[in-house]
Amino acid sequence: MRFILLVILCSLSLSVSAQWYKYNPFKKHERFPQIAALKDHSIKRLPIAQISKNKIAKTKIESTPYALFLMEASVMKTAQHNMRFRVYNSASYNFSDLAQMYQKQNRLSEAKWYLLQSLQISRQQNDNRHTITNLINLAAVKTGYGDYAQAKQDLVEARTLASSLGLSMDVAAVDKQMRYLEENKDMLKTEIRYAETADTTDSKVAIK
Repeated sequence: MRFILLVILCSLSLSVSAQWYKYNPFKKHERFPQIAALKDHSIKRLPIAQISKNKIAKTKIESTPYALFLMEASVMKTAQHNMRFRVYNSASYNFSDLAQMYQKQNRLSEAKWYLLQSLQISRQQNDNRHTITNLINLAAVKTGYGDYAQAKQDLVEARTLASSLGLSMDVAAVDKQMRYLEENKDMLKTEIRYAETADTTDSKVAIK
């Protein structure tokens, strides 16, 4: 029986292997023409988007007293934090920010006090650029007081420092302020609004 099965399998394998000559991998196959690419210009019929040329009008957001109060409270809190943890350089910039807020509100007494604190720290930290900025702003506050001699003295100090450091842009800014002071010192009059004594005292104690 086994012999019969062996004969049958051998005959089948011979019949299959006998077909190898019909497939030749090196035979040159017939190549059909390439299918032409589909031409579709439908995208050209789409409308072209037009960008509007209308200019957006500038809107100036007015600072309300409540908004200024919130800004002042936020900067004051940050300044207290920096002074508590001896981050004096950052606190110096916080004092400058407070001074600018008060200067915009013509609260010149408070602006001068915080500028002096900021100026003292910037000098201790050798932050010369900030020292120059503080001197220019302090001169503007003193000009508002009508103290032109002290204002000019601050500007001269700022110019000397800027010139020694080779800061030509700061020198030009100081010269511009000095020319403005000389040309308009007879016409500069500012209505100074002092804050309440209790509020000013509390803010100074809180910073210390």
